[in-house]
Amino acid sequence: MKHLLLISCLLILNAAYIYAQTENIVKTEGITSELHRNNIGKIYFTSNEIAFPDLKSSDFLSTYKLTNKSNLFFIAFMGNSITNYLHQLNPGLSADSLVKSGNYQFTLLIDNQLIYQSNLYPGAPYARIQDSATVINKPLINNENGNGLWSESFWNRFMHFGGDSALTEGRHLLRMEIKPYLKAGDIKVGELIAAGNLNLIVERKPVINIANITLSPVKPYNGFKVSKEIFNTNKIKELKGNVEEGVFKKISSIVVIKNGKLLIEEYFNGETRYTLHDPRSVGKSFASTLTGIAIHENYLHTENQRLNEFYNLHAFENYSLQKENVTLKDLLTMSSAFDGNDEDENSPGNEENMYPTDDWVKFALGLPAKKDSLNNNWHYFTAGVILLGDILNKTVPGGLEKYADEKLFKPLGILNYKWQYTPQHVPNTAGGIQMNALDFAKYGQLYKNGGKWNGEQLISKEWVLKTFTKQKQITDRNNEFYSYLFWNKTFKANNKSYEAYYCAGNGGNYIIVFINQPLVIVITATAYGQSYAHPQINKILSDYILPAIIK
Repeated sequence: MKHLLLISCLLILNAAYIYAQTENIVKTEGITSELHRNNIGKIYFTSNEIAFPDLKSSDFLSTYKLTNKSNLFFIAFMGNSITNYLHQLNPGLSADSLVKSGNYQFTLLIDNQLIYQSNLYPGAPYARIQDSATVINKPLINNENGNGLWSESFWNRFMHFGGDSALTEGRHLLRMEIKPYLKAGDIKVGELIAAGNLNLIVERKPVINIANITLSPVKPYNGFKVSKEIFNTNKIKELKGNVEEGVFKKISSIVVIKNGKLLIEEYFNGETRYTLHDPRSVGKSFASTLTGIAIHENYLHTENQRLNEFYNLHAFENYSLQKENVTLKDLLTMSSAFDGNDEDENSPGNEENMYPTDDWVKFALGLPAKKDSLNNNWHYFTAGVILLGDILNKTVPGGLEKYADEKLFKPLGILNYKWQYTPQHVPNTAGGIQMNALDFAKYGQLYKNGGKWNGEQLISKEWVLKTFTKQKQITDRNNEFYSYLFWNKTFKANNKSYEAYYCAGNGGNYIIVFINQPLVIVITATAYGQSYAHPQINKILSDYILPAIIK
């Protein structure tokens, strides 16, 4: 009898072991607290960011007023990690294969109606987190410190694909559900991991009373006199009210120059005319400007010079004749043969792969060449602009920083600015120049003037003309073009079209030079990584600024 009992116990233990092996393929952080243990399978919401160790059940919301300025975070308590949930869907795959083939499926319902469902792209968050995490504590809306996390991007997509229409003024029930999904041929969706509800009182349409809004008085600035031209002040007051009410988010400044004079100057979110803004890739355009100046002064011969005139490409990885033949113009128009595309996260030359390295030039020159459609076609390639900056730094007298100051910034009267630097302490031409909005406006007006400032030709007319030429069609965008590190598109307002060349940067930052209108417009913003950043600027221009200032 004892013998049979022992055999039975061993069989049970062996079965349990085998089940555990099937159940879990990776070790997780486990059930992390009593709060976690009591709420497995549940999702809760909070109005602010609370670190998990400090989280209490009293922080959980049951009802919440949702305005344009609201923040909204969620906490999902799970019984396992996503890697192990995926393992249950396909026990034959390795942990590495699982996180490359599947992820969370997030669903949002409003009033029990499915509005948006998203299978998060494999790889976000990182594999080590997918293996271990049993709690998700992330923002859906973070108006203070948001920078485009995957969870914020999910909410922004929800708003774009039906959430904005569903969340009408009044009371609604928000429900979130999380399941695992795995793509191995067909998509296989697992059982519910966690779910939760939140009662919302939606107040997203503020009443803008323009009678209570005052536009900022415009004062002269070094380089700009005050314009006395008439514009629709009520339209700009309405815009200002919408920015202040959070309808347009994280706007820092709006400056309008008309006929070379300062017409509108507004600042938001604590900024002033002296604030140094970080407009990210707007700074790429400065690399084009300085290349043009260096060519005019014969420090560079032409934009058709090839990389092999500046580097021994045999000294870098992935040597090819294609790379030997890459020209400065290819880098200026983002159409080189390098296998680098910032819009493709799997591209070896994606800028996110460059930043952790200790030599960005070595990274860029060591990339393989691409024989397919990337070669000679437009593809956004930040590392190529780093090469331009390095070539300038080696070529112009005194280095790039000194040259830019003497040839561009001092003649424009720009005295207070700040560079960011590469690991080799070269000015970061990927987008590392900071200055105030009015000085950015000077830069735009310089191009509007055909390269001339205070009677001095700082940029040759020929270079401005080449810059304001449609060099490359932008991939997958209708009637949008790229030039020498400037963009080109046509803005719509009042059922009319207004063509412009412009500098643009992450977060919704713009310097816009209109072709057939006497206008330069600067908008700075800090909506970094947010999918709404650029669309809201288009709306600001089309619905408010252009109708207000163009007769």
